[in-house]
Amino acid sequence: MWREIGDREAGKLRPSSFSNRVKSNRIQTLQLSNQKEIVSPHRGAINSLQVDLTEGRYLLSGASDASAAVYDIQRGTDYEGGGAISKHKAIFVVDKQHENGHKYAVSSAVWYPVDTGLFVTGSYDHHINVWDTNTTQVVMNFKMPGKVYRTAMSSLATSHMLIAAGTEDVQVRLCDIASGAFAHTLSGHRDGVMTVEWSTSSEWVLVTGGCDGAIRFWDIRRAGCFLVLDQSQSQLGRRPPVLQRSATNKGSTAKPLLASQSSFAKARAQQRKHTNGNGAKSSTSKIPVKGSMKQRLHPGMLSSQDRATAHYGAVTGLKVTDDGMYLLSAGSDSRLRLWDVESGCNTLVNFETVRLQTSKPIQLATSPNSPLAFVPCMTAVKAFDMWSGRTALTFRGHYEHVNCCWFSLQDQELYTGGNDRQILVWSPSRLISDEDEGPVKDEDNWSD
Repeated sequence: MWREIGDREAGKLRPSSFSNRVKSNRIQTLQLSNQKEIVSPHRGAINSLQVDLTEGRYLLSGASDASAAVYDIQRGTDYEGGGAISKHKAIFVVDKQHENGHKYAVSSAVWYPVDTGLFVTGSYDHHINVWDTNTTQVVMNFKMPGKVYRTAMSSLATSHMLIAAGTEDVQVRLCDIASGAFAHTLSGHRDGVMTVEWSTSSEWVLVTGGCDGAIRFWDIRRAGCFLVLDQSQSQLGRRPPVLQRSATNKGSTAKPLLASQSSFAKARAQQRKHTNGNGAKSSTSKIPVKGSMKQRLHPGMLSSQDRATAHYGAVTGLKVTDDGMYLLSAGSDSRLRLWDVESGCNTLVNFETVRLQTSKPIQLATSPNSPLAFVPCMTAVKAFDMWSGRTALTFRGHYEHVNCCWFSLQDQELYTGGNDRQILVWSPSRLISDEDEGPVKDEDNWSD
């Protein structure tokens, strides 16, 4: 690492490259933190975790005891061991005792992406509550037709304030905070919708995974889904970079151009044969038909594509990469699949043997500074290399099944929650990895 610091000071290494390299090295040294402890007030399994997207300071959790809690992960409430260990107790908890609290398990808890003034909880009591963080009061309530499995809000949205909700009903519902009503519903799944995820490249694109094994892409501005992922449609590995593809396309456009010119000449020659000397077309020529002969159907409406499945069981987890180019999916068939969003193809990455929960949704996480995907695998969390499928890291600390994980980009920390009612923090072991090398001493050549 000291070599990289020297290259950065000499201008040989760009600031962004240096920052990414430092963060990647920190991620590789993640271990159970011995300096930070989250004191969980929950009496049930932890189902959802999220750090706010604005300050990166407040952690929101939802649990099976119908409670939700908020923690300050940067400022501890108590200190032990002479200040070496900081304990973080909940700033506040909303549970069944609250006048507007949920009656059954909280399956999803997400922050309002613009600021920390609001947060949203979804529950098995068929309700989605929008909470005011400062007053801990419900400011809006949506009645759903069944158990709420997952809620999501777009971090890019500037034109809407929609909450996408996946429930045990076949329809995906969009709840509008601005009007307090349902904006519209998305129909296409044949069974309950276990997981929903907004695209990280467009505020209008929503991805849903259902118990029918289907993963559907929706443009919420139009009716019907525009893409249904099919596990039989595949490509080998990731697609080449844009610059490389543009170079190959320039080289390959010459021959098709000549071919098109020759076909155009043949068409003109045939047209001359079928015309008279006056230039009038012969009666034997085909009558042009208004519109295209092949009706343009929406891809989501074609019967063959509409019944395509991405997993052999229910889709239990979805995560779009930060660049919006790839989608990671998990299913009750204990399979992880990486999809190319542009082509809709399975990249055929062979992830090492995993065992995933089948009875409830799981929350996946990715790291933008390294090609790692964090996946809850029974009592452990595994970090897979997304391009090779190999297990890079394994985090063991929970006594029961892990349900959710969240990677904090600001501190390069991983937060995990499980059925043992605990929230564990995984932090980098040290700030700078010296690799058994120290900084070069500033000595002159003639020094004694």
